[in-house]
Amino acid sequence: MEDTDNDNKKIKLEVRNLVKVFGPKPEKALALLDEGKSKTEILEATQQNVALNNVSFDVYEGEIFVLMGLSGCGKSTLLRCLNRLVEPTSGSILVDGDNIPEMDEEELLNFRRHRVGMVFQSFALLPHRCILDNVAFPLEIQGISQEERHEKAEKAIGLVGLAGYENSLPSELSGGMQQRVGLARALAGDNDILLMDEAFSALDPLIRREMQDELLDLQERVNKTIIFVSHDLDEALKLGDRIALMKDGCVVQVGTAEDILTNPETKYVEKFVEDVDMAKVLSAKDVMKRPEPLVSVTSGPNNALHLMEEYGISSVFAVSKHRKYEGLILVDDATEAKKKGLGLEDIIKRDIPAVSPDTPVSEIMPLVADSAIPIPVLDDEGKIKGIIIKGSVLAALSRMEV
Repeated sequence: MEDTDNDNKKIKLEVRNLVKVFGPKPEKALALLDEGKSKTEILEATQQNVALNNVSFDVYEGEIFVLMGLSGCGKSTLLRCLNRLVEPTSGSILVDGDNIPEMDEEELLNFRRHRVGMVFQSFALLPHRCILDNVAFPLEIQGISQEERHEKAEKAIGLVGLAGYENSLPSELSGGMQQRVGLARALAGDNDILLMDEAFSALDPLIRREMQDELLDLQERVNKTIIFVSHDLDEALKLGDRIALMKDGCVVQVGTAEDILTNPETKYVEKFVEDVDMAKVLSAKDVMKRPEPLVSVTSGPNNALHLMEEYGISSVFAVSKHRKYEGLILVDDATEAKKKGLGLEDIIKRDIPAVSPDTPVSEIMPLVADSAIPIPVLDDEGKIKGIIIKGSVLAALSRMEV
């Protein structure tokens, strides 16, 4: 199924009108939900706990989708409903069009084994087994031969940076390394979807940040669809392509980090994000200006000087074919080159610091603080996508504070 409203991204997971009621008579709670009663009112009237209330959202293929909220908001219950570790009371969960709540026992078992992996907050490693056998354990349960499961386990261990530790015991590894083992175990099955429940919250802050970076690097290589539960807003903003913010079993807003920070849809969301440091959230692509004008590196200093005069600037970026970035031409150097009959290749400055579109503004600010030279924004192919000047950074931050 395609989503034409979001760059034609393929929808991997669809959750529609999902309800979970804990208690022996959920039908009473469902009737009161239909009447518009609140979670608290239903608990008082029926002693049934409404953990999820009419939850709907989509997750796109290859994105990190974060379920975010305070303790007790229902995010971990929601995650466990996705693979039916918790049975939903009503609603649908579609993965590639297959409705998970309607699966029989055999279909559900195959779904868990081959299509979805899970990483828990607790490392849940088998203490008497080496790392290789811990990672291969789910494959062993599937009946895969030792040779094949060890081959897949070794590949997953390499992906999470633990090559060389295959024969170590869990007790010989640090907390961060043990969590990597848990991640490798989920990757070994090569499932399309990874469910991660507060996966890094038991780690020390420094190790936790390192694991967040590791996950982002890993995602660039494996491109899984990841649903990640977190109660930490900074973590959600760092990891999430999109975030679903939850309250009292309901999803109150879904969007990118910038959507939620700049356009909160409720007072609750506004209060939730009010203390966020925007410099850590905004990135180069949010503050860059169009990279104009640009001069061809094969043209002469006369052309460069003409462009600088026309645009009222004292420097211009030079590119080769297909907007491939080459460097910066300064007005004084171009004037001197004109007198001496030199070309732009002779005066181009190639040591100007550059950033990627995803570089946080917090890392860009020191670069622009004491420099009158714009900062080029380059994509993975070295093409110039924009330029950053001090004024555009300050303007963006001030807009966020209004």
